[in-house]
Amino acid sequence: MTARKFDVDAFLAQPLTARVATGGPRPTVRPTWFLWEDGAFWILTGPWARLLGHVRTAPAIALVVDVCEPATGLVRQVIANGRAEVLPFDVPRGRRKLSRYLGPDEDAWDERFRHYLYEDPARIGTIWLRLRPDSLVAKDLSYTVA
Repeated sequence: MTARKFDVDAFLAQPLTARVATGGPRPTVRPTWFLWEDGAFWILTGPWARLLGHVRTAPAIALVVDVCEPATGLVRQVIANGRAEVLPFDVPRGRRKLSRYLGPDEDAWDERFRHYLYEDPARIGTIWLRLRPDSLVAKDLSYTVA
C-alpha cells in the first residue's frame, strides 16, 4: 500500500485530538487538544497536569494525530518528534486554540476553559508547550470501501 499526499496544514487545522508520548523514568501517553501554528504544535498545560512535569524532566516527546474511519476508508496520520519547549502563555493564541474545539461563543464555554483567557496565567500557572518537530511524517493510507 502506497501512502498518498494530503494537505497536512488543513488536516491539523481540524479540531482533532493528539496523543503525546513522553519518556523519562515513567513513560506515558496522554490525549490533548492542540493548535498547529507557525510550524509548531502548541499545547496548553500547567501545574494541574502531569505533562508539564514529564516534559521538564525529559523534553523529548512524540506526538500523533490521526483519523481512521472504516465506514469511509479515510485513514490519515501525522507523527511528530522533537523537544518540547516551555513558553509563557499568551491569551490570543489561547483563544485561537480553544475556539477551534469549543466554537466562537466564549460565553457558551464551560467555565474551566474560559478561566484560561481571563485569569492571570502567572497566578494559575498556565503555560504553553511548543513542539517544533525535528521530524514530521504524514501519511494518507485511505482505502476504497467495497
